[in-house]
Amino acid sequence: MKKLLGLLALILVATAAYLAVTPSPIEPLAWQPDPAPKMTGVLEPNDTLMKAELLGKGQIHGPEDTAVDAQGRVYGGLHDGRIIRITDGQVETFVSTGGRPLGMDFDAQGNLIVADAYKGLLSIDPAGKISVLATEAEGVPFAFTDDLDIASDGRIYFTDASSKFQQPDYLLDLLEGRPYGRLMVFDPASGKTEVLLKDLYFANGVALSQHEDFVLVNETYRYRIQRYWLKGDKAGSHEVFADNLPGMPDNLQGDRAGTFWVALPTPRKGDADFLQNQPWIKAQLAKLPRALWPKPASYGLAIALNEKGEIVQSLHDTSGTHLRMVTSVKPVGDYLYLGSLDNDRIGKLKIR
Repeated sequence: MKKLLGLLALILVATAAYLAVTPSPIEPLAWQPDPAPKMTGVLEPNDTLMKAELLGKGQIHGPEDTAVDAQGRVYGGLHDGRIIRITDGQVETFVSTGGRPLGMDFDAQGNLIVADAYKGLLSIDPAGKISVLATEAEGVPFAFTDDLDIASDGRIYFTDASSKFQQPDYLLDLLEGRPYGRLMVFDPASGKTEVLLKDLYFANGVALSQHEDFVLVNETYRYRIQRYWLKGDKAGSHEVFADNLPGMPDNLQGDRAGTFWVALPTPRKGDADFLQNQPWIKAQLAKLPRALWPKPASYGLAIALNEKGEIVQSLHDTSGTHLRMVTSVKPVGDYLYLGSLDNDRIGKLKIR
């Protein structure tokens, strides 16, 4: 017993010495979140996600976002850089970007537009030919191209989640708590990229409104959604659209009929909220192996909001065994397609 206690003491001393002399990879700020909303009423836990059909189960890894083409084939971007296509239950490789494909959607010409975390904003034609649309804006390269939405005029609204941290280090961005994100628009007619908003706290999901008079962008690590006005008297201004959400908002998708679907990879956790206001602890935690960091809850969660920013529906998998860490919810016809950054399947849930 004495030997064991001595060994533990030695480990603690060594750890303390390591933390004392090792510089932290982050310069964290303090932030105090509001108390998490109670999971009652429209947020009451349910088993709706458990009813989803599972596509590609066990054959894919990390389909962070999905897209569906005119033929009904389902696409997903994987950890290894591939974009797969599922046809009649069969999984095949459509193309490999050589990066990490995240947000994706089809334009009016049938090209798959992809926000690739490493490669930038891409266009992939039906034959699989990849064209690079943009890799920087205002002289600042994209470090973490994340999500997108395409307007009826072909303009592509998209995000660079962080100008400092790349995709493998997204949790460092969380711990640092500084605004490195941007919302941008790419005009295919001119080939130019314009920055609409900067200084966002991890700019993630993007969605246009029903009449395309405003665009929404998630600030994942502030549990909120910003609205940027594109038309009308408020054009060029922005405001908070929804705040103090019940989880960290990831991808965001509108159905162009007045509903926005928001993927929440994890519900709010007390330890994560506590850490936000503890910069010294965050600086030390960033030095430690990732295995020692707080883990997201094994839970499936997505919510729907109306154009007033009100939560009108929630979908859950309380067990986290069927669909967990949901990072995208794509409404197509009568179905929702649900992607995940860290799962081996795509969910297909009938909603009508």
